[in-house]
Formats: sequence, structure tokens, C-alpha cells
Amino acid sequence: MSENIINPEVFSFFTELSENNNRDWFEKNKIRFKSLELEMKEFLSEINNNLNDHDNIEKAKMFRIYRDVRFSKNKTPYKTHIGMALHRQKPTLRGGYYIHIEPNNSFLGVGFWGPNPSDLFRIRKELEFDSIQLRKIINEKKFKEKWGPILGEEVKTSPKGFKSTHPNIDLIRKKQYVFIKKVPDEEVISFEFLSLIDNHFKAIRPFFDYMSCLLTTDLNGESII
Repeated sequence: MSENIINPEVFSFFTELSENNNRDWFEKNKIRFKSLELEMKEFLSEINNNLNDHDNIEKAKMFRIYRDVRFSKNKTPYKTHIGMALHRQKPTLRGGYYIHIEPNNSFLGVGFWGPNPSDLFRIRKELEFDSIQLRKIINEKKFKEKWGPILGEEVKTSPKGFKSTHPNIDLIRKKQYVFIKKVPDEEVISFEFLSLIDNHFKAIRPFFDYMSCLLTTDLNGESII
């Protein structure tokens, strides 16, 4: 299979795995999976190369197929998708990229999934003071066409120390700051998928640049790195 296109067999494999999520079936199909995994790692390498033409990637990785079932009610041993993540060079560059490949549920994700407490507090304090720049970025027409609205888990009312009546509470109450782009199966296995990924990742840069600047300075705008 060409390294710049995803093998449609990926969807067949995970569809079958979702119906046979047990060790016996997986062991019988392990060679099949390993071949697909190798192809996906080559695809990830191409994504990484493209990104490094206009960004600085610290690490690219593919997540293991084995689930950690120790603290989960779902005891099935295998994930029924492929997840790939690329992390920007810290401490100056912040934000991460994610590619999720799953039958009828593939998507691209970007942003901040689990900001540490100090970063989250810094973001919230900035938004308490001013949200004009961030709103301008995320409401820009071409940006919204690519990524849609900002998403993420949030507290029900307001974080401790912030007023629930604050005009920017819609942004302050968030615990995550992420964007999601759903991709149909037919687009995932097309020759255009690699460029779709790169074009969408390029489009998120104004948001990443804003957050990187914010998270590397204090409230007075002084560098903390």
C-alpha cells in the first residue's frame, strides 16, 4: 500500500475487532494488525515531516492498541481505533495535534486536552481580563470553516475564584480548549487526506500562537521561560 494513503483494510480490521474483542481473535489476526500498524506509522511519519516544514514537532507517537482495563468498567482488551499524537516543542511552543482513525468516527483534534493546573489558571486569568484577541481568532470566517466552535469539558457554573456572571464565563469555565474536525471514511482513505490534515493543522496556528505567547508569559507580559 502506498505510504501516503491509508489502507481501507484498517476499517475492515477494526470493524471485525469491535465484534470480536478478545485475545483469541486478536492473536489469530495479529500479523494482519502488525502490517497495518507499520503502514500507519509510515503515514504518521509523513504527517510529521509535513508539519516540520511549518512547525517544530518534539514528538510523534502512535498509541498502543492495548487498553488499560484496571480502572475501567469496560474490560475489552483492545482499542477499536488508531490514535496518533504530535507534540510541539516545549517550553516555547504549546498545543498538540491528534489523528483518530475509526470506522465511521474518524476525526482530527487540536488544542489543549489536559492543561496542568497552573496553565489552566493562567488561561482563565487572561480571559478574565480580556478575551478580545482569542474571540477574534476563533470567530474568523476561514478559521471557523476549518474547525468550527471551540469545544472541551467545562465546569457547570464557574471555577473557584471566578464570578459566574463574568462576561467571558463561557470561555473561563472550560477545562479543555480543543477543536475537532470529523472526517468521513471515504476521505480518510483518499489521496487527499494527507493534505487535508496538513491544511487543517496549518489553520490552527493563530490559536496556538496566541496560547503559546500567553503560557510563556505572566500577567504583566513578562517571559517566564
